[in-house]
Amino acid sequence: MTSSFGFWDYFIFIAYACLILGVGLYVSRDKKGHQKNAEDYFLASKSLPWWAIGASLIAANISAEQFIGMSGSGFAVGLAIASYEWMAAITLLIVGKFFLPIFIEKGLYTIPEFVEKRYSTNLKTILAVFWIALYVFVNLASVLYLGALALDTIMGIPMVYGVIGLSLFAAAYSLYGGLSAVAWTDVIQVAFLVLGGLITSYLALDAVSGGQGIFSGMKTIYAAVPEKFVMILDKSNPEYKNLPGLGVLVGGLWVANLYYWGFNQYIIQRTLAAKSLRESQKGIVFAAFLKIIIPFIVVIPGIAAYVMVKDPSIMERLGDLAMNNVPSLTQADKAYPWLLQFLPVGLKGVAFAALTAAVVSSLASMLNSTSTIFTMDIYLQYINKNASDKRTVNVGRSSAAIALIIASFMAPLLGGIDQAFQFIQEYTGLVSPGILAVFIMGLFWKKSTNKAAIIGAITSIPLALYFKVGQNGWSDSPFFVNIPFLDQMGYTTLLTMGVIVLVSLTQNKGKEDPKGIPLTRGLFKTSPKFNIGAFAVLIIIAAIYAMFWN
Repeated sequence: MTSSFGFWDYFIFIAYACLILGVGLYVSRDKKGHQKNAEDYFLASKSLPWWAIGASLIAANISAEQFIGMSGSGFAVGLAIASYEWMAAITLLIVGKFFLPIFIEKGLYTIPEFVEKRYSTNLKTILAVFWIALYVFVNLASVLYLGALALDTIMGIPMVYGVIGLSLFAAAYSLYGGLSAVAWTDVIQVAFLVLGGLITSYLALDAVSGGQGIFSGMKTIYAAVPEKFVMILDKSNPEYKNLPGLGVLVGGLWVANLYYWGFNQYIIQRTLAAKSLRESQKGIVFAAFLKIIIPFIVVIPGIAAYVMVKDPSIMERLGDLAMNNVPSLTQADKAYPWLLQFLPVGLKGVAFAALTAAVVSSLASMLNSTSTIFTMDIYLQYINKNASDKRTVNVGRSSAAIALIIASFMAPLLGGIDQAFQFIQEYTGLVSPGILAVFIMGLFWKKSTNKAAIIGAITSIPLALYFKVGQNGWSDSPFFVNIPFLDQMGYTTLLTMGVIVLVSLTQNKGKEDPKGIPLTRGLFKTSPKFNIGAFAVLIIIAAIYAMFWN
């Protein structure tokens, strides 16, 4: 597909790369006479405005997995996969109203730091090591792999060169500048993300309708495949095991979302860098509105591609170009790369820049957060408690570089061990219910104890494995149950909370833990702007679900 890129495509992409590097290095510069300290490097001097926070949250979240994977899910499943995005918008509001006031009031740098203040240093260290390993071997490696795979599919760039290129691009500005460089460049990255996605959606819908425009295209694909617009799947749907009907709205998806948006360092870190709590909450609402848009730029193109492939008359009208790398009905992840070939010269460069922006912004965010946890929770705790500002910042940069090198070696290996890769992804889902239970109980139940948290976190693993065994062929046994994975996560979380309650009450005889968080009357009070924005988000999402319920 490289030959289909013209001069203006390359020009736009190179201009984008230069813009990102230029802005990243500009905001990274040290002020005359000022030595950059931990707050400057890891929390952007606590100076981020709401719009930078909201844009950075989405840029950190959206990666090749959304562009390639979610478009592929739109191709295979339909609009139901958008629940991951629209339910996340509601989750963001919950995080902004109930989690951020506590996190910011405690002046946190890292999520493990909250564990230390609420429970113990030992539990903080255990979770810090777990998250560093998770970010390096799962998050960074998988984003590099999926990003390089997208470059290989679209541009024919070999996997190894794609990994090296993406790594160097992300490192060029994020290692030196820290969160300031990451957050401010994310504003530009999101502009490319949205613009490139909207262009692809528009041209896909226009092609489906025979040049009649986006609204005609939407009517065409809805009339052709109305089953792809069902949001709540019933048990007869083959994808029910992944999106279990009403369980999506009231079950385990809440576990995945609350864990990801509320207690994930590379997500929550930019909210901790706000000028104030109110500014951070406004950024959360802005991100929620952006989340509503995402399915229209990643899922709808996948559905449009499905209609195009399924209808011979559309394929004939599109001509020979449509027959290049056409995705079969079992090759869903080819849908988005296949659509890009229909973009005219110039716009291909914009779409390719959007895809690269998605990958690089996520990499930069993960690198910064990995170095933050290592420096603040490991290095300053156990190696050098009296490190100078200069030393602290240099350790942050060095640890990020080492994490990137390790992930770069890991990334190409993921392509040859598909089952292991799937196992690693599911492993995250096995541990997240226990971690979520520990945090929720620590935040909102003053009787929760450190011993109960540790026992609960450990118990959650065999609980999750019990449900997993039932799903993997033991469902006929009276001792196991076969339920969808999202439901498994929901039940595991509730049972883990029960364990924490039981151990806490046994240990403290019903007394409050000395480290329990006092929940004062005005702690969760939010501004009128937050309330109006949150209400608008809820109304829009409720309207979407009402429209496409079944």
